[in-house]
Amino acid sequence: MSDPMRIRAQVQGSGAVVRVLMSHEMETGQRKDAAGKTIPAWHITEVTAALNGKTVMTAQWGTAIAKNPFTEFVVKGAKAGDKITVTWVDNRGDKRSDEAVVA
Repeated sequence: MSDPMRIRAQVQGSGAVVRVLMSHEMETGQRKDAAGKTIPAWHITEVTAALNGKTVMTAQWGTAIAKNPFTEFVVKGAKAGDKITVTWVDNRGDKRSDEAVVA
């Protein structure tokens, strides 16, 4: 299992700004190792965010995303004390889900 995501959610205006740093190797499938063999593709394919259990954002990603990706988005209507849950799934079927409380 990968390292936990770093999630920060802060009230700003009528919603909350959510910043997420994910820990993932994000291989494109185009690089070669020292022996010249192609390193298989391994990347996040879907990211979802939920506010108090209700999905508020879904993103589909591909191979063009950097290692240990960072994403930021705004959730309208979020208040201090609300719970944000972020989940990703990669092309190998691995999953990670972490949560944070809006400050």
